[in-house]
Amino acid sequence: MRRAGLRGALVAGLAAVLAGPLPAQEAEPAPPVVSLQSAVVTLDRNRLFEETRLGQAILARIDSASNDLIAENRRLEAALEAEERLLTERRATLPTAQFRELAQEFDSRVEELRVTQEAKSRALTRQRDTEQQRFLEASAPVLADLMQDLGAVAIIDRSVVVLSFDRFDITAQAIARLDTELGDGTDLAPAPESEPEPGQADVPLPVPVQP
Repeated sequence: MRRAGLRGALVAGLAAVLAGPLPAQEAEPAPPVVSLQSAVVTLDRNRLFEETRLGQAILARIDSASNDLIAENRRLEAALEAEERLLTERRATLPTAQFRELAQEFDSRVEELRVTQEAKSRALTRQRDTEQQRFLEASAPVLADLMQDLGAVAIIDRSVVVLSFDRFDITAQAIARLDTELGDGTDLAPAPESEPEPGQADVPLPVPVQP
């Protein structure tokens, strides 16, 4: 009971420390733990996120969504440029009032598209933050067990350490332990999808004005 209570306290403490900003295969046997004979050990959180299978899977999803948004923005830009050219060509043949009306309608749709795409970009940023928090929450119990196995009482982020010996860095052991325990996250509960911002419904691709 005492060990369970201690482990719970360690998990809670690690979750608080790790929550700061971060600059599917079969499970394999856990790698052997190398005792460091130190009460305090260090950890590179950025490397932990970028080099674990779970972190790499998260980054791949975010990169894919980001590339999709970039491609969509380019399609929208090309369509709007084509529509603007056609509208400019028609200016000489249209009554002034009609051209002004078409131009104002075009400007309004451009602004709607800008707002919508910016909202999608912010949603993608929120998704990344959510996924990182999910990674930290899943990692905390595993790191708590590793810390106990090492006989340590604290894990300090390497970014805030002025000077330390490399032998007290447990990043490699932590990566191996997380890969064994969590894999690529296939068995974890899926992260919730970001809700669209109020009033920011998708705007369809613009249709060029017909001559």
